[in-house]
Amino acid sequence: MVNNFLRDKPVAIIAYGEVQNQRRSGKRPYEFAAEVMGQMLEKTGLRNSDIDGLATHMPTAEAGNTFYTNTMADNLGLQPRWTQLTDIGGCSPAGNIARAAAAIVTGQCEMALCVAADSTGTTGIGHRRLGGYRQEFMEPVGFQGPPVAFGLLSNAYDQKYGLNLEALGHLAVTQRNGALVNDNAIEQFRKPITVQDYMDSRVIAEPIRLLDCVMRCDGGNGLLITSTERAKAMGLEKLVYPVAYSEITNFEPDDPNPDVTETGFATVGPDVFAKAGMTPDDIDMFHPYDDFLIAMMLQMEQIGFCGRGEGADFILGTDMSPTGTLPVNTGGGQISAGQPGLGGGGVNLTEAIRQLMGEATGRQVADARNALVTGIGVIPYFRNWGSSNCMILEGA
Repeated sequence: MVNNFLRDKPVAIIAYGEVQNQRRSGKRPYEFAAEVMGQMLEKTGLRNSDIDGLATHMPTAEAGNTFYTNTMADNLGLQPRWTQLTDIGGCSPAGNIARAAAAIVTGQCEMALCVAADSTGTTGIGHRRLGGYRQEFMEPVGFQGPPVAFGLLSNAYDQKYGLNLEALGHLAVTQRNGALVNDNAIEQFRKPITVQDYMDSRVIAEPIRLLDCVMRCDGGNGLLITSTERAKAMGLEKLVYPVAYSEITNFEPDDPNPDVTETGFATVGPDVFAKAGMTPDDIDMFHPYDDFLIAMMLQMEQIGFCGRGEGADFILGTDMSPTGTLPVNTGGGQISAGQPGLGGGGVNLTEAIRQLMGEATGRQVADARNALVTGIGVIPYFRNWGSSNCMILEGA
């Protein structure tokens, strides 16, 4: 375990911004980022010139742009002294908070904008040519896209522990209920579903169903982070502190025959709790990365909310609504609110910040003191996702 420089709360998130997720908006990522930044400048009274740090991740719409951070800064009218382009998929938004915090603490910048924006409706996606992508095995049998990878993962879990589809259906319903009261959720998903609707939804890659899956969309979200000293000097009352962070990338590269049901959360989950001096029982809200429902259940097991193979019982025995004992993805998560780009994560992170600032109208968790946010990135062939991270946030 590395030193936890965040524990003494040297930095604070002072504002967040988010646009409504959309299908085929016709906008570029820069337009969404400008809207997000504009929301935060209005909330704080800051100007573009006050921002001297910029952290983002490469959107699918701009893949191959070698100068993406420079282009983004130019479109936003920023002159940053520090920039960061993070490429660990859904881990990137929380990862950028940790990186911006380190830059602020070490004097590289004073006020950082962390923004994630993408417009995938008119953009295709090329294959990642990493070592884990084995086209000689994948392409001849039609192994294309995340649903197939998570279908294999689900089958492996079923063989090892038994897969309870009813529990996954309960997760789907819980998240959809959050989207119903989230104005930023994608319009197509703002209608209720039942567990039976989940069971009856079309099978895409057995046993993965349509309602297991996230929907890529267009949108953007972000936050402003600065030193706690400066935040308090500004007279801001609603602050959110990142107090612990843990990350792992390219999980188990040396194992030629890995257990696909094992993930990096078995490492970063216990680590982030140790850094914060907490246990899973201390968590008031859980905002896990949710590209597929099975991924959420695996995180619950391996982070430590329950034991291996006990995820279904934990889900069925726990009230995960905003008024429950462990609220989960209260704004609908990505599965029911939409995932801007291929590697989102900012949707759930923004919801956690909104909750801790007491601004989640219609779904506010009472007396929420903290939240656990996670990210996932990369799906290599015959291995589990390659990147995992956990961040614990605390309200002021």
